[in-house]
Amino acid sequence: MQGFFQRYLSVYRPLISKLNVLLGEHDLSYSLWQVIFFVKGNGPSTLVDISTHYNIEKPSITRSVHRLEEMQLIKQIPGKDRREKIIQLTNLGEEIYQVCRSKITELEYSIMKEIPEEMQETASQIFPLIRENLINKEGNKSE
Repeated sequence: MQGFFQRYLSVYRPLISKLNVLLGEHDLSYSLWQVIFFVKGNGPSTLVDISTHYNIEKPSITRSVHRLEEMQLIKQIPGKDRREKIIQLTNLGEEIYQVCRSKITELEYSIMKEIPEEMQETASQIFPLIRENLINKEGNKSE
């Protein structure tokens, strides 16, 4: 299916722009939100966990984590190894997550309202499969 990824990118950029405006009301960006979202969904996490999940360089995650610590949205907790940085949401981080999650859900509903439920379900099943294929291809460079 030629042009699929071009169509995806034509949706991705405007969506990220809308999310940045929405999150900007709380001095957040989409990249900061990704860290909050991951920690909320996975519990206390290491920077390696987050960078691996999003396929983002660890220094980028480190910068985001420092910014979120300054904002008092996340905090470090002791781990087994002192070199391992484990983070979790603070109470304020939990509150901000709930507010932003609610706004993002409203945005999702408004964007998807004219699309039949069956098509929405299909799309929600396709993207994880595409991600898995991309990751498997990256790990299998000899193909």
